[in-house]
Amino acid sequence: MTVERFQLLRNVGQFDSVIAGAQLALTPLTLIYAENGRGKTTLATIFRSLSTGDAALIQDRHRLGADHPPHVVLSVGGGQAVYQNGGWQQPLPRIAVFDDAFVAENICSGIEIDTSHRQNLHELILGAQGVALNATLQQHIVAIEQHNRELRQKEAAIPAAQRAGLTVDAFCALPADDAIDARIQEAERNLAAAQAADAIRQREAFLPLSLPGFDIAAVRELLARTLPDLQAEAAAQVRDHLRRLGRGGEAWVGEGMTRIAGASADQDGDTCPFCAQELENSPLIRHYEAYFSEAYNGLKSAIVETGKATAAMHDGEIQAAFERAVRIAVQNGTFWRGFMEVPEIDVDTAAILRNWTAARDAVLTVLRAKAAAPLEAMTLPPEAIAAVEAYERDARAVMAVSATLTACNDRIALVKEQAAAANVAALTADLARVQAVKARHTAPLNVACDAYVAEKEAKTRTEGLRDTARAALDQYRNTIFPLYEQSINDYLGRFNAGFRLGAVGSVNTRAGSSASYNVVINNVSVGLTAANGGPSFRTTLSAGDRNTLALAFFFASLEREANLADKIVVIDDPMTSLDEHRSLTTVQEVRGLVGRVRQVIVLSHSKPFLCAIWEQADTQTRSALRIDRDGTGSTLAAWDVHQDCITEHDRRHALVSGHIRAANPANERAVAQALRPILEAYLRVAYPAEFPPGATLGRFITIARQRAGQPNPIMAVADIDELDRLRVYANRFHHDSNAAWQTAAINDQELTSFAERTLRFTSRR
Repeated sequence: MTVERFQLLRNVGQFDSVIAGAQLALTPLTLIYAENGRGKTTLATIFRSLSTGDAALIQDRHRLGADHPPHVVLSVGGGQAVYQNGGWQQPLPRIAVFDDAFVAENICSGIEIDTSHRQNLHELILGAQGVALNATLQQHIVAIEQHNRELRQKEAAIPAAQRAGLTVDAFCALPADDAIDARIQEAERNLAAAQAADAIRQREAFLPLSLPGFDIAAVRELLARTLPDLQAEAAAQVRDHLRRLGRGGEAWVGEGMTRIAGASADQDGDTCPFCAQELENSPLIRHYEAYFSEAYNGLKSAIVETGKATAAMHDGEIQAAFERAVRIAVQNGTFWRGFMEVPEIDVDTAAILRNWTAARDAVLTVLRAKAAAPLEAMTLPPEAIAAVEAYERDARAVMAVSATLTACNDRIALVKEQAAAANVAALTADLARVQAVKARHTAPLNVACDAYVAEKEAKTRTEGLRDTARAALDQYRNTIFPLYEQSINDYLGRFNAGFRLGAVGSVNTRAGSSASYNVVINNVSVGLTAANGGPSFRTTLSAGDRNTLALAFFFASLEREANLADKIVVIDDPMTSLDEHRSLTTVQEVRGLVGRVRQVIVLSHSKPFLCAIWEQADTQTRSALRIDRDGTGSTLAAWDVHQDCITEHDRRHALVSGHIRAANPANERAVAQALRPILEAYLRVAYPAEFPPGATLGRFITIARQRAGQPNPIMAVADIDELDRLRVYANRFHHDSNAAWQTAAINDQELTSFAERTLRFTSRR
């Protein structure tokens, strides 16, 4: 596939609306001549844009004053490559372009080399395979940079205030702990204990809690007691009698029973102390004796004492003391709960007091009833039993609470001991640590940390891919860079550059991979940048050297092309700042590309350079165009290279030869004037040492005669004589040897003879 025609160049550079190129075919070797400023660089830019797909290259050359955007149509491989509406329909990457942009991108901009030059040169050296490897590496590097940006954002979502002084990585690595709440609570308590060491030292441990019991068995036994000698009926009769006696009657009778013995002294029987009558036949005396007996009094006394004891054991003071004990226990629980695990104190003192009072009152009520009827067997009524049982349940519950509280006293002693020796700073750090563990695994930080860890892991995987890609690239570079260095130096040698490259290699930087090299001049290695003010690339290479180096890079890069045969090579004005030898080498290298690549297109303002390429090219595969001025713009036209390749010497020779074949009076004087320059041109080539620039025919002939017959003759004497005769005739028509040279008479026969002799003399080998 080749570029076949410029079908349309509209509103780009110097081209307004050019369709003349549609009639001009581009062949495997196409030469394009143009004066400077006519549009060569525009055409090279079009090829570069087509190769890279970079539409900005053409857009930047939008023709000044044009109302419409650039529009370019090229005939390519039987189809069309169209630039329209700000872009190419499809790029053609097989085009390699050498132009000012190539030099600026890969060698230097002006005289300075910066990072971009080295990076571009790195890709140029690598070639397609290496570029693909490098692209893979750069893709991973870019991905890692994106990971880093993502990590910074995700790190910002994890505030330092909640990390307990840990790095983000350390914080996110904290393992989950199912018992973290308990650990936090313990740490908080330890810290609180350390901070409240004085209060802890002064605070007492738990005291036992208890409720006094009811000896129900004793009460039941007391209620059931009677006197066998005192029947209840008799006792009832006594009580009935005593009631009739009125208030104090029982005491009065009781005291009288103690006086019977005294009143009966010296009597045959018992005598009433009040009436002195005999008591033997009294129906109540026996009952009185039983009623006021010691056993009866003991029973009544037991009932009274039990009632008193019960009332005293369960009186208001005891109950108030119990309430105070519970209140103190609650206060202690609240205090110690700040430093250790303390069970809740669930004691409803009001309910207990109600049950307590009910039980006490029920028991006392029964005892009072018993006291009123000591000889009557009694039992506790169900409501009293229920009240006592409720109270006993409360007592057992209080006992259980007391047991759990007093069980904490060992732990309290330990808390006191630890608080006395605690390190507040260390405990503060411990608390912060466990709090960080909880925060790490609690929303929203758990989500943020998981995202950070996932991003970190993704970065690690990408870094692994990067390292693999870098190893592959390094292995490739270790092979390709030495070969490229040798190829560049081969070209520099052909160009007779006077310098070579050394240490061509690659370096990896944060911005990407780039090439590095030294310029070796007179076996002295010069760096790309100056070291301590010493020599550098910019101070040791001339403009011609830099352009020569660029050409060497370009040709060496083509050598590395795997599909070189399919390449279209475009070379724009490679002659800038090149001397004659380097120009000749460039011609030879361009000729060498023809046949090895699909197409070579050379643009130049130098006719001799283009003619030198043209002269030995295959006539079947070469073509030539020129860019001509067209009003204020430019257009394309066919170029007759042959006509521009003829030198003045060729023109004079053709003029003289034509006169010999057919005389033309109009050209006679021009023919006569051409004879001397033909002779001088011949001598300049045949005897360069003896006829240097500025020499004259007369001086040459004098020297030739002097050396005739010597070991180093210039030419034979006969030839010297012939040359002298030709000189004499030719001088008649030369301005510096005949003042009337413009009017000297011309004889056609004589002119024809000297013309024939001149051509014969200058055609000798």
